[in-house]
Amino acid sequence: MKVKILQWHAVASWTWDAQDETCGICRMAFDGCCPDCKFPGDDCPLIWGVCNHAYHLHCILKWVNSQTSTPLCPMCRREWQFKG
Repeated sequence: MKVKILQWHAVASWTWDAQDETCGICRMAFDGCCPDCKFPGDDCPLIWGVCNHAYHLHCILKWVNSQTSTPLCPMCRREWQFKG
């Protein structure tokens, strides 16, 4: 018995590998996007800090730029440093 595939339609799903499910700044889900973006994905990536807290790129950049002195993590209040 032979089977001939006439058509094939693949479906995929993705998620960010973060400890939390939502951004600690905007409270939007990580599988969605921040309030500044229209679509989730590469244009709205997650950024991790040395403290292992994750945020949308645009959210943490706004947070860091709004700090008057040394930027602190919004969750644990340690000095914010991007994880490299």
